[in-house]
Amino acid sequence: MQRRPWTAAVAAAIVLGGCGFGTGQPGSAGAEDGTEQPSDGSGDTAQASESRAGTATAAAATGGGTSASLGGSRAGIPALGTTIFEPQDIPQFNTSDTFVGKKVGELRQDLVKLQQNIAQYNKTLQNLRQQTIESARNYHQRVANINTRLQVGTTPGNPELVRMWNNAQADLTKVDRVVSQMNELANRASSTSALAAYLLDSVEASYSLSGAIEKDHEQLKILEDSTNRTVVLIDRLLNELSEDVARQNDYLQRERSNLSTLSLAVKNGEFYGRSLANQAYGSPQPPEPAQGDPASKVGSQQPLVVIRFDRKDVNYEQPLYNAVSRALDRRPQAAFDVVAVAPQSDQQAQSSLNRAKVRRYAERVLRSLNEMGLPPNRVRLSATTSSNVDSNQVQIYVR
Repeated sequence: MQRRPWTAAVAAAIVLGGCGFGTGQPGSAGAEDGTEQPSDGSGDTAQASESRAGTATAAAATGGGTSASLGGSRAGIPALGTTIFEPQDIPQFNTSDTFVGKKVGELRQDLVKLQQNIAQYNKTLQNLRQQTIESARNYHQRVANINTRLQVGTTPGNPELVRMWNNAQADLTKVDRVVSQMNELANRASSTSALAAYLLDSVEASYSLSGAIEKDHEQLKILEDSTNRTVVLIDRLLNELSEDVARQNDYLQRERSNLSTLSLAVKNGEFYGRSLANQAYGSPQPPEPAQGDPASKVGSQQPLVVIRFDRKDVNYEQPLYNAVSRALDRRPQAAFDVVAVAPQSDQQAQSSLNRAKVRRYAERVLRSLNEMGLPPNRVRLSATTSSNVDSNQVQIYVR
């Protein structure tokens, strides 16, 4: 893959808010429409049940899928997530009377409350997904019925088609409301993620307290394992929420344009097809998969952005947005590789810990890019280790 000359210029130019972004060697980063009122729809129920094309389209738009995995190729927009986020039960403890034993009891109660919140988030997310599927299916059934009537011929301003169009608009508005609720859920889950990280730190710090007996440390190990699994579960929940929101926003933008064109078609009684806006300005086709592993770029190519996670609360979003925005201004069809880079260590346990942490950092950067509006199919995620870095960092390359 040839290096673009402007990539180096962008990487070298951005130093903002304490963030140093890559120039070949890793830098230091301080681096995270109006709608008509719907009618009762009674006039188009029969037509909706007759159309199979709409149902097929809805299935394609909202069919089951899989959650994103590290290193997986994003050759296409992923389907609506179907993961169930249910925490594992924590065993009951017969705690000791020591200070550490009492601390174990308090930490277990906090973890139980945390998992109860996650279970509620899971219930809410599955309900929102089902609403999305039903609304999209109804929308595409009505649109297919309108297109069928237009294609075989109908009268200008046919009131039956107007009623169908109003109900289709209402279905699209329902999807928009679901996206808003998903954003609210993501905010609540982010707060819970911070709480889970704090709880994990508290559990780890309890090992150093004096006056503990062996049973206390055994129970702390169980709590540490359960808390780690809970942290991973929250991260996956946030990842799928981010992808669902990005996907549905792209879907809404495209279908609003199509619905506007369909309104004109109903008014004139003529079939037009999909919106010209989507044909001219829609998302470009994903680029051809790059040869080789994106992780091989580390040390051999100059990154667009380097984010060093060498301390807590790394503020990287604004510099990251500026760099990616400038890259897209120069090449609108550009795609990106997000590579998690962990330092190599002689101790296998420490290397595994570094890889686990930097993977989470890379997933957080990926969520940030999706929330900034970058389509998921324009980003690939991978991980590697390198002897040329001294801290966990995430490097972004243009392809």
